[in-house]
Formats: sequence, structure tokens, C-alpha cells
Amino acid sequence: MKRKVVSVLLCAAMAFSLLAGCGSGSSDSGSASGDGQDNASDMEYVKDKGTLVVGITNFEPMDYQDENGEWIGFDADMAKAFGEELGVDVEFVEIDWDNKVLELDSKTIDCVWNGMTLTEEVTSSMECTDAYLQNAQVVVVPADVADQYQDTDSLSDLSFAVEAGSAGEEEVSALGLNYTSVTAQADALMEVEAGTSDAAVIDLLMAAAMIGEGTGYSDLTYTVSLNSEEYGVGFRQGSDLAEALNEFFTACYEDGTMAACAEEYGVQAALIEQ
Repeated sequence: MKRKVVSVLLCAAMAFSLLAGCGSGSSDSGSASGDGQDNASDMEYVKDKGTLVVGITNFEPMDYQDENGEWIGFDADMAKAFGEELGVDVEFVEIDWDNKVLELDSKTIDCVWNGMTLTEEVTSSMECTDAYLQNAQVVVVPADVADQYQDTDSLSDLSFAVEAGSAGEEEVSALGLNYTSVTAQADALMEVEAGTSDAAVIDLLMAAAMIGEGTGYSDLTYTVSLNSEEYGVGFRQGSDLAEALNEFFTACYEDGTMAACAEEYGVQAALIEQ
């Protein structure tokens, strides 16, 4: 009788052990699946929904609208080409630049592709591509006073307009200059044009395209270069789309597609070899 009771208890213990093992295995598998869904399968997520949503601001020559309202520019055209390579549509969404990481993490957008400077903040919060264009932050002032502002020491008494969350804001903050944050770099130019700010700090590539003779801001010019930097594209942390875009950039660089697109928008001198 005791032998039978012991035998039953042993069987029950083994059954419990097996069930516990199965439960543990199922939990581990679910965790791995969850990690894969959040990280390694970002490409599958985009392909399943059929759309790559690109977060941008109005930033000529990278992303801006033509007379028909279509988004064009070096970044916009390359994004469309990448979408075609993936077999998905590309949708452009204007975002508040200061909230770009939140937009990514909430999946309101799938990437930030808008002449984005690869700062430490950006690279630590996003899965970024390799750099593809060189850039700098430059000081924009009215042309008739430009000779007064040729070095950083001469900037101390100026009031600046800068895009919130931008590399330009980072530079003026580091220098301890007086500034007002605005929504976009284009708004910073309007502030200077209107005389509500003495100067702006924007991307060199934007300055080359939007100010000076033959532009809508012919009475503005740029003077001091505050830094040297590089552009990259940002995806959600762990996304496999970043490496896919690196490979796409390399192929486009090698076959001349990237150079042709850069030449169309006047940024060919800034291209980085892929």
C-alpha cells in the first residue's frame, strides 16, 4: 500500500514537472517572438501594411513640395526609390522635429528621413544608417550687415531663431547665445526676414538652396560655420530597415543613381562615398 502511494506521488511529481517545463518553454518562445516582432521584423511590419511612413519637415532641398503639392527633394526622391525597392508605397508626414523620437516609437511614422544630423542624441535613440551627406550649421543674417558677423565672438549680442530639437539649437545653446525655438528651419528664416530675430542658424545645404540671389530670401546670406556634421536616416531601435537602406544606398552610389539625384538638387558636393 505504501509502495503504491509512493508510486502515485512520483508520477504526479513528474507530470507537474513536465507541465511546468512546457509552460516555461512556451513563455520563452513568446518572449523571443515578441523581441523579433519589435526589432528584427520591422521590414515585415512595413511590408505587411504596404506603406513606409516617412517623417519630414519642409526643408529644401531635402524635402519640399512642388507646385502640385507633391513632396520632392533629394531625401524625398531617394525615399520613394527605397519604397519601390521594398514594394511599398511611401507616405510623407510633416512632424514636429522636437518630437521625432516619440513619433517613431509610437509608430506614427516608420523613419525620420529629412537631412537629420547624426548627433549623439539621435544615434542613441534610433537605429541609424551610415552617413550619406556632409553638412554644417551656419549663421544666417541680413546681407547688408553680414560683414559685422564673421566669427563666433561677434554673435553674442544677436537674437537667434532656431528649429526646436535641431543641431542648430544645440550649437547656439552650447555657445550660450540668446535664441527662440521655432517649429521648422523655414520658420527661422522668416523670423530673420521679418526682423523679429537678428539671425538664424540652419543647415548649410538648406542655406545654399533657399537664400541669396535668385531665391525668395535674396536679402539674406550666411556667414559663420559653427560645426561640421553628417546626415543619416533614423528608424526604430533594432530595426532591420536601417541595414537594408545602407545596402540600398551602396547600390545606388555604385550605379550612379544617388549622384544623379544629388546633382538634380544641387547637393552633389556633399555626397559621402557609400
